[in-house]
Amino acid sequence: MTEGNFVDYVKIYVASGKGGKGSSHLHREKFIEKGGPDGGDGGRGGHVILRGNKNLWTLFHLKFLRHVKAGHGGDGGSSRSTGADGEDKFIEVPLGTVIKDKETGEILFEITEHDETKILAKGGKGGLGNWHFRSATNQTPRYAQPGITGEEVDVILELKVLADVGLVGFPNAGKSTLLSVLTSAKPKIADYPFTTLKPNLGIVAYRDFQSFVVADIPGIIEGAAEGKGLGHYFLRHIERNSTLLFLVPADADDIKKEYEILLDELRRYNTEMLDKDRLIVISKCDMLDDELQKEMQQQLDKDFKGIEYMFISSIAQQGLTELKDKLWKMLNA
Repeated sequence: MTEGNFVDYVKIYVASGKGGKGSSHLHREKFIEKGGPDGGDGGRGGHVILRGNKNLWTLFHLKFLRHVKAGHGGDGGSSRSTGADGEDKFIEVPLGTVIKDKETGEILFEITEHDETKILAKGGKGGLGNWHFRSATNQTPRYAQPGITGEEVDVILELKVLADVGLVGFPNAGKSTLLSVLTSAKPKIADYPFTTLKPNLGIVAYRDFQSFVVADIPGIIEGAAEGKGLGHYFLRHIERNSTLLFLVPADADDIKKEYEILLDELRRYNTEMLDKDRLIVISKCDMLDDELQKEMQQQLDKDFKGIEYMFISSIAQQGLTELKDKLWKMLNA
């Protein structure tokens, strides 16, 4: 999937169908000149319905869709025949899609399960035919109800990636490289900031045919919570992850400070982020000799009291099995 094909934010105008008119028909046939009312009801207007699809990973198929309109209900007929219901319109969305009202920003609902359906705009009710209005004092009513108009709403669809583990780190921390060696994912990797412009998902194969999903989130910079860099483009994807893996390279000027900046950006975006399980991973440890790594461990023991950390090297394939074991244990605690 190319960068341009990953779409996680679209705006759509949706309109449900109008209900059909009730009929004011009076029964007529041979030898019956003045039959009673027999007008049928109008059909229901079509709904606009969202449906979850586990085979979709992006909102790209909706990128150029601006308007969605359901069909109108058919009018009632004679002999109390009801009009046809309007055609429902289904919009397929990936799991993890959040639907918001464009005007108010209010979250209407979320789609998190395959084949889960939610009515986005309800079709108008069909009008009642004159048969319903007959009475002892008015045996031939010549009026019927019009159909009720459908609903119109402007909505925003936002995708929040569903993954077990989210990789959090500054640009060039080695997140894409780690994802590529842990999983069969093939993210774009290069030695410059913001190589990753979209979340990459990879499935980690674990023991006994078990697995979990890791998401490589585009790199955070200081001020991201205010929209700097890629801003909210990627921060919302971290909200879905149950475990956060903070990746800090061993050659960072100040590992503790880098971790605290990352943590502060998450806190400023959403304080609930701090409730998630965290693991600090020092990457590129192949650059360290044994003596230097021991010195660094002594310092990290002081800096990260009560917070677990570990050393790995994606290039040298060091510590990866231990990392998988640790993540699996945290996910299933």
